[in-house]
Amino acid sequence: MPSISKKGIQMPESPIRKLVPYAENAKKRGVKVFHLNIGQPDIKTPQVALDAVKNNTIETLSYARSEGSEEYRTKLAKYYVNNNIPVTADNIIVTTGGSEALLFTIGSITDPGDEIIIPEPFYANYNGFSTASGVTVVPVISKIEDNFALPKIEDFEKLITNKTKAILICNPGNPTGYLYSEEEIEKLKKIVLKHDLYLIADEVYREFAYDGLKHTSVLSLEGLDQHAIVIDSVSKRYSMCGARIGCIVSKNETFVKTAIKFAQARLSPPTYALIASEAALDTPQSYFDDVIEEYVSRRNTLIAELKKIDGVKVANPKGAFYCVAELPVKDSDAFAQWLLEDFNLNNETVMVAPASGFYSTPGEGKNQIRMAYVLNENDLKRSVKILAEALKQYKN
Repeated sequence: MPSISKKGIQMPESPIRKLVPYAENAKKRGVKVFHLNIGQPDIKTPQVALDAVKNNTIETLSYARSEGSEEYRTKLAKYYVNNNIPVTADNIIVTTGGSEALLFTIGSITDPGDEIIIPEPFYANYNGFSTASGVTVVPVISKIEDNFALPKIEDFEKLITNKTKAILICNPGNPTGYLYSEEEIEKLKKIVLKHDLYLIADEVYREFAYDGLKHTSVLSLEGLDQHAIVIDSVSKRYSMCGARIGCIVSKNETFVKTAIKFAQARLSPPTYALIASEAALDTPQSYFDDVIEEYVSRRNTLIAELKKIDGVKVANPKGAFYCVAELPVKDSDAFAQWLLEDFNLNNETVMVAPASGFYSTPGEGKNQIRMAYVLNENDLKRSVKILAEALKQYKN
């Protein structure tokens, strides 16, 4: 038979989605599954976005502009300016989700064999996007003992070679929930300027910063106009994961012109989703205030409950809606599958994301899981109770 490509073979499975068949089989057996594996918020999408689609009078569902409508990009630019990110509509390319934004970015700045340095654990699809582009991820390991803080700058510098094209961060972080301080962003600024690299920041969780802390965008810093690239999305901000609308934001004119060629090749982002996303920008601040209050409460509940389990170590997230927990097991992939195949507590079980898929360093994260606190507090408490009982049985 014809052969499969090397990069197809090397393409990693998603730690978030690869166990879905086991979860579906569990449900067919009548087992209730609490989904802590995926960042699908249960928060309602702003009604203004839903109404914009419901009440539109489009008669022909036509192509949008490749870079997104001028109306949406202009309105989006105002949103950024209000968040201390001084950009214009010409600095924005609308994409089909943040995923496409990352693919266009990597395609625009790297060639096969180039390298991107990423603090790990990191969003699992960074591995996939890099593999698809023939790019090597060079990890800098952050530790749960340090709450996944930015590794020392010396750790970055010793990894930089003539193949290094960029440093990529997620801020706040997925899967860790770590929020980089302005001081840490400044340190990254110095290193990318010194070595003439791009600084790519995945900022899709910008609104979700807790405990009085503030988010610092790489585009809010002076001197990075030619180096900073922001990846963004409506998915988590407005609980619109299914809209698949994201964007690239950069003041580097040459980079933007290059990325637009990738956008033209895929024609355009989805028209209905553009309409919903433009309307979502009218969402009042009270919506975010309520959502943040809810997530802080959920985080506090989840962390408090996890700390009651003997042998479990957990980092304290300062943003987003994920946490990484270290379990008293040798292989969290096997444990996560066992939870769905062989375990239930009163006909209930939990689905988690094994954390090894959020690392590129072999052997790292083998006893860790990522949990998304996207369920209500009662369900979170129940989920941790199930997890605690599962660990007791698994141990035996």
